Amino acid sequence: MKSKENKYDKAYLKMAREWGNLSYCERRKVGALIVKDRMIISDGYNGTPTGMENICEDEENYTKWYVLHAEANAIMKVASSTQSCSGATLYVTLSPCKDCSKLIYQAGIVRVVYIDQYKDTTGIDFLKDAGVEVVQISNPY
Repeated sequence: MKSKENKYDKAYLKMAREWGNLSYCERRKVGALIVKDRMIISDGYNGTPTGMENICEDEENYTKWYVLHAEANAIMKVASSTQSCSGATLYVTLSPCKDCSKLIYQAGIVRVVYIDQYKDTTGIDFLKDAGVEVVQISNPY
């Protein structure tokens, strides 16, 4: 069972990476998928809010404060649909920050699978302490 789960994990991470490539952000492109019962119920990538210019960095190449993270975008899509994140798995190309980790936990996501480690591990530590299963697959290819 674990090898089959790992096979699906890698496939969903590859799709999350492709989704991240849709981002207009120059510094870092992050993609996320929310999967429940082997069905993708939402997707997201980092970027500016709908209707705003698709420029994520300021003149000094810092990310603008209002850029939405991939996880937040995916969770908000579910919130405005008839679906629920409760019991779902989040696949994301970069481990969640502390703010996204709060949203992940509150949304009822029970498992997070990611590729790259974010510089601040506070978010991942929070999720682990809260009982969310956290898995890193650093090379899903």
